[in-house]
Amino acid sequence: MKKIFGILLACFLSITIIHAQGEPDVELLVEKMENIQSLIELDSAQRIATTITPTDIKKHLSILASDAMEGRETGEMGQQLAAEYIAGHFKTLGFEPVEENTYFQKINIGFNKWEKISLSINDTPFKFVKDFYAFPSSNINNPIIEADEIIFLGYGIDDENYSDYKGVDVKGKVIMIYQNEPLSKDSVSYITQKRTYSEWSLNWRKKLETAKRKGVKAILFIEPEIKKKVSKYRDRFLYGSQTMNHVSRSSENYTNSIYISRNVAKEIIGKKYYKKFIKTREKIKKTGQPKPLIIPSKISITLEKEERILKGENVLGYIEGRDEELKDQLVIVSAHYDHLGKRGEDAIYNGADDNGSGTSTVLDIAEAFSIAQKEGMGPRRSILFLLVSGEEKGLLGSEYYAEHPVFPLENTIVNVNVDMIGRVDEKHEKNPNYIYVIGADRLSTELHDINENMNQKYANIELDYTFNRKNDPNRYYYRSDHYNFAKKGIPAIFYFSGVHKDYHMVTDTFDKINYEKTAKIGKLIFHTIWQLANQDKKIEVNVEQN
Repeated sequence: MKKIFGILLACFLSITIIHAQGEPDVELLVEKMENIQSLIELDSAQRIATTITPTDIKKHLSILASDAMEGRETGEMGQQLAAEYIAGHFKTLGFEPVEENTYFQKINIGFNKWEKISLSINDTPFKFVKDFYAFPSSNINNPIIEADEIIFLGYGIDDENYSDYKGVDVKGKVIMIYQNEPLSKDSVSYITQKRTYSEWSLNWRKKLETAKRKGVKAILFIEPEIKKKVSKYRDRFLYGSQTMNHVSRSSENYTNSIYISRNVAKEIIGKKYYKKFIKTREKIKKTGQPKPLIIPSKISITLEKEERILKGENVLGYIEGRDEELKDQLVIVSAHYDHLGKRGEDAIYNGADDNGSGTSTVLDIAEAFSIAQKEGMGPRRSILFLLVSGEEKGLLGSEYYAEHPVFPLENTIVNVNVDMIGRVDEKHEKNPNYIYVIGADRLSTELHDINENMNQKYANIELDYTFNRKNDPNRYYYRSDHYNFAKKGIPAIFYFSGVHKDYHMVTDTFDKINYEKTAKIGKLIFHTIWQLANQDKKIEVNVEQN
């Protein structure tokens, strides 16, 4: 209040001086009053941000990350309980329902899980998720696939500049192929005629769809990095995968496919055909002229899976803007509240940091904006607090919203995404006062500048841009919900504190969260949203999408 009194006193003195000098300059008066109003709002933002507290965040997180929520797996009871809790919070804040008179956006999600999967070559069995793997969502039920020969078909490409299929009868056959595409010794693609990959490398569906049209019975992809891929997708292989809106369209589009290790490939080829195989492979690379190799090798594959529809929910909390000219513009603040669920009876993946921390912080930020609104200082633009499910299954909840927006995407000016901000990673063990910022400058340099300015004014947190590099091997820019908005050309900023030893483990529990750190980051996020929602002009999209 002392600051506000000082501002008003300065206003009075300025006007008095102007009057003492003669006729007042009306334009100058208006400009001074606007500056004074902005200073008052600035002070109000600081005051309201103090309502974002470690205590409040811990209160929400102790519930969301409790065993009672059973790990909040999408489509399961725990996720639905979490959705009800979030909706109840929005109702308490006085937010009006926006989707069919509820706080929920319903999502149908297809669930696919292996019940029985096996592979044997020449009567030698191989181990699933060690020697081979397969994605349940891109395969159909096929209790038994058998063949006495396998065709090595290069890269499985059928293009006008290069075709492995030309002159080859593959109907009803099992083929073995490499991933990606053939390159010359100068790394020039035989397909693009340049040092750039074609769609055959960039779109994994293309080879499966082509094989389906050609009548191929099954594809064996040679996978040189099988340990790395199994580590990345282990949960999907063992516990099932989810897809948007349907159980599976693989029966319509794809040939059955499995990915095999080099050891499996060697068993298929055998000593007798090894030299022929190497000669065939090298000829493709050298000349760009493929030639099939028929290998007598007995194969037996079993692919049996469970398929069902799960019901998920996004939860929506909406504040309508107070400015008649700006309220149609929307700021979306997102966080995913789902996690990995249960494994067996006792193993509960509570997901306190991932992403109970982001969810709880967004709930407290929403409360801060509701306080501002009740005090007559609500945001000029509208804000949608979007808590999504299905993130752990492939960003499905945010994908659904981006494809079925409740508010027009053309009116959505920015997405602020919060995913894992409650812990300290190894790099920052000695200085927990940091946050990774990802994506802010990918579409709008102004978004980057706003966050930098808000941090300088209010938070003084180390902003780490390590994972924002376009060559970041972790590819975090593509791995959280903001990306589904960025794909639509909407500027997005993603706050993230990095991974730790408890990431995706049952040990990610709420007692390990650094609540002081989380609240401080929450205040920075609040101020960035406040600026985005209240400045005169919407942020400019001035960077070309790439």
